[in-house]
Amino acid sequence: MNYRETVAFLYDKLPMFTRIGAKAYKKDIGNTRYLCEKIGSPETRFKSIHVAGTNGKGSTSHMLAAVLQTAGYKTGLFTSPHIHDFRERIRINGEMIPESFVVDFVEKIFPLEIEPSFFEITAAMAFDYFSAEQVDIAVIETGLGGRLDSTNIVSPILSVITNIGMDHMDLLGDSLEKIAWEKAGIIKRNTPAIIGETTAVTRPVFQDKAEAESSPLYMAEDHFVVTAGEQVSQHRTFVATDRHSGAEKQYSLDLTGVYQQKNLATVLTALHQLGKQGIRISDIAIEKGLANVRHLTGIKGRWQMIASKPDIILDVGHNRDGIKALMDQLETEYPKATKHIIIGFVRDKDVTDILKLFPSDANYYFTNAHMPRALPHGELQLSAAKAGLRGKSFDDVNQALAEARGNAKADDVMLVCGSFFILSELKDR
Repeated sequence: MNYRETVAFLYDKLPMFTRIGAKAYKKDIGNTRYLCEKIGSPETRFKSIHVAGTNGKGSTSHMLAAVLQTAGYKTGLFTSPHIHDFRERIRINGEMIPESFVVDFVEKIFPLEIEPSFFEITAAMAFDYFSAEQVDIAVIETGLGGRLDSTNIVSPILSVITNIGMDHMDLLGDSLEKIAWEKAGIIKRNTPAIIGETTAVTRPVFQDKAEAESSPLYMAEDHFVVTAGEQVSQHRTFVATDRHSGAEKQYSLDLTGVYQQKNLATVLTALHQLGKQGIRISDIAIEKGLANVRHLTGIKGRWQMIASKPDIILDVGHNRDGIKALMDQLETEYPKATKHIIIGFVRDKDVTDILKLFPSDANYYFTNAHMPRALPHGELQLSAAKAGLRGKSFDDVNQALAEARGNAKADDVMLVCGSFFILSELKDR
């Protein structure tokens, strides 16, 4: 097979959570262990940082990778899902895995005695690539949860959990405590762990797990307070205050979402801990890395402005906490502008609850991705009407965007959000 045929094979023949949902999720990491043992346990041959969380784990992973590669380390980065190209999931110093490696890997491991999922194959591929290329360190983002996630066969030098929110409750549990327990499963014995945000009910879960594993535990919110400043062009200023010394440091990030202030506190706490482990990272490397995350790692869809007059913003916010942060920023940045919002969701989201967060005075364009897991645009339109949101319905996000463009004036704002998969089908990006 060539590359296109290989990727089509992975999409079509393997259970894929992003396409079909819970049926593809396996509450077991045995398949990944089997795959990696078959190819020589590549996950044991490089240092890693393991990142989990309900929201922010992608941004946090990309920020850590950007700083590490700026500091001179050959840095692997494994994230999911991708937006445009499968190879976005696996990068070294920002460069996507070669098509030839993808083809060769699939040919090498098939046929198999087991029936792996798409994500299990992809995780094993990433580990094999990072090992073959002898990376100095890799940032590994979990796919879903933590304890039973395919990535949880790594033995990292640092575990990072950004936050806990009510998402994927059908798989991870119906309470914050249960979800926190699943994500706390990435905390390994005698390995430092960083927790980005906690609540009164989640903090004890992390403390109990860390104590059971004899793992040093660091709460980012106990170490840094970060506030967001103004956005100028494609950068936003953030000020980080060290809670212990009172020292302030200003950073300019090209990830301009105000919600990045929480992720930045997590990243700074993690970098401080890496320094204590001998991973040398200068202040200049931190500043330059954070200022150039998009360029260095290729991250997309985080308050990403793709056009102006009118401003068009793309964001992968898709659950309650993510949409809440997104709507807060939209109102703060564009309090008087007419808003045109193109949205689409997947079926397994509680859209009834999420839709209540959207402004009632915006113009809406309801759509869907073309995948079995997508919520049909007509159903979304009906649910939105019950929440007081009115607009037209479109079977294709590009049609929705074209309609919004035609209606918007130069000083209006357009936002596309609700799903990674809606953004993936955009032609104008």
